[in-house]
Order: sequence, then C-alpha cells, then structure tokens
Amino acid sequence: MYKKFYILLVASLFFTIDSFSQEDLIIKAKDTIYTSPNEFDMLSPARAAFYSAILPGLGQAYNKKYWKVPIVYGALGTGVYFYDRNNTNYNRARTAYKLRLDGKPNEFDGVGGNIFLSDDALVRAQKSYKKDRDLSLLVTVALYVLQVLEASTNAHLLQHNVDNNLTLSPQIIKDATNNKSVVVASLNFKF
Repeated sequence: MYKKFYILLVASLFFTIDSFSQEDLIIKAKDTIYTSPNEFDMLSPARAAFYSAILPGLGQAYNKKYWKVPIVYGALGTGVYFYDRNNTNYNRARTAYKLRLDGKPNEFDGVGGNIFLSDDALVRAQKSYKKDRDLSLLVTVALYVLQVLEASTNAHLLQHNVDNNLTLSPQIIKDATNNKSVVVASLNFKF
C-alpha cells in the first residue's frame, strides 16, 4: 500500500514540476555590448601597411591621421638629405685623392685660393664621409620601416573601443598609519 502511495507521490511531483516550465519564468536581459557604427575590418592594418610601403605617408592618410604625413616626409627627407650631402663630400674627397695620386691638380691642392689638405686628411675625410653616408642610409631605411609599422599599428588600434569607461589613473594617497604619501595606480572599469 505504501508502494502505490510513493509512486503516486513521485508521479504527481513530476506533473507539478512540469507545469512550472521555463516559458512562464522568462527573464530577458538587454544586450549591453557596444557596437561601433564602423564594422570590424580585419584587413585594415595590412592595407595601411601596404599603402605606407608603396608610398610613405599613404598609410597614415588611410588611417585619417593626416597630421602625420608631413612628419613622415620630414623624417625621410632629412635622412635622404644627409645621405646625399655625405655622398657628395665623399665623392669630392675621393676624386681629389685620386687626382693627387696621378699628380694632377685638384680642389684641395692649395693652388689658386683652394684650401690645402694632406693625403692623410683626404683618406680620413673619405672614411668619415663614407661612415656618415652609410649611417644616414641605415637611419633612412629604419625610418621608412618605422612609418610602415606605425601605420599598421595605428590601424589596428583604431578598431578598439577606447573611451572613458576604461581608465588607468595614478593617484597619490596618504597612508593613515604613518602619514606618508603612497603612489597608487588604479584600473577602473565602468559598466
């Protein structure tokens, strides 16, 4: 008799639990994820790097950072200027030294109002100008690569939502126990 009672009790519990289904208790949550009006473009960093590699400053213009274009051209132009200047001076010293070895007049022989440079000074000038020319070339190539990387990095960072809801603010707080200042950095998330 108790067996039938337990079976009836368990069966009635199943029917009772089944009658309170999830359809009656639906809780709707509002989506709070910020979506940008510009959709995510995975190729944007690669495209900016490609444009900068083809024409320096074009990647910065693609990122709509037009104020960086004169900086790119100024940096690259300065490197090219110093390369050209050092290469010209190197060629002048080299030509003068070759003419002096042949016994011919040159621009550094001291004749006709020209300054006089010894053979040793011409050799040192060649070495110095060649070193400076090579360094100028290396710096110019590094600046070129740097502007390509900058365009790619900037395009990548433009796709992130950076606003005041995420802040890092260093603060100076007085410690109550010893009355000394303590430097603290706090990372705040606002939802």
